[in-house]
Amino acid sequence: MIFLKSFNNSAALIQNEEGQEEVVLGKGIGFGLKKGDQVPEEKIERRFIPATQEDEINQVKQISSQTIDVTSKIVRMVEPLLQVKFNDFNYLALADHIDFALTRVEDNIDLNSANNSWEVKNLFPKEYAVANQVVELINTDLNVKLPKSEVVLMTYHMVNAESNDAQLQETVQITELITGIINIIQFQYQITLDTESFSYSRFITHLRVLLVRLIKHQKRTGEALDPSLLSFMKIKYTRAYETAQRISTYLHAKMGWTLEADDQFYLVLHIFRVTSRQD
Repeated sequence: MIFLKSFNNSAALIQNEEGQEEVVLGKGIGFGLKKGDQVPEEKIERRFIPATQEDEINQVKQISSQTIDVTSKIVRMVEPLLQVKFNDFNYLALADHIDFALTRVEDNIDLNSANNSWEVKNLFPKEYAVANQVVELINTDLNVKLPKSEVVLMTYHMVNAESNDAQLQETVQITELITGIINIIQFQYQITLDTESFSYSRFITHLRVLLVRLIKHQKRTGEALDPSLLSFMKIKYTRAYETAQRISTYLHAKMGWTLEADDQFYLVLHIFRVTSRQD
């Protein structure tokens, strides 16, 4: 690995063994080296290929070295906690967010996402808890005081890392749709769902998968269920079926989606499970 030039202390342009140029990230990787010096392999934490990742490299050049360092530290902490792998897009989206968050602190700007913190905390409790740790790490390492609203915004990044191809704005949209669905169920049954229950956690996971697929206009995989099963559910779980129909109407009104029979079947099943012990 031959050093070519530095973008900042934590980002550099190097030449690999095949003679290709790479932009590499790592703490102190661009510090004190001259053109032609060897770059220690163990210092490299992430790499980008200019020929195929020009947009990403332009983004890297605009991010400060302290942000790159703290982002790398966050990723090392979060990946084992959530059992995820940050791809390049997730990494840069997080780094860009942190960089802008630091600017907002300097300018005393609070995006104030606290108004939906309850929903986010209850929809994504594990990710919210990790996001709290992320904000604390940033505050400690960079000697800043991010507002509490940043925990909600960081939660979206944690959720995003778990959804391989979901964009951040899609994660926010999915959160709003899930909140609407939960509100419909609670209104129909006149109950407050137990957000700590296993059934609730499974239901939220199911909704996330379903909504990502609908947003991406992806087809269901596998064989279709017997259509008579939905008719059976309508008779056996009438209340859950009627609630699922209201949710279908809600999704059609908000997004223009029409749920297939298989999606309706699984929705009824999950509604029954998540409410069965709370009637």
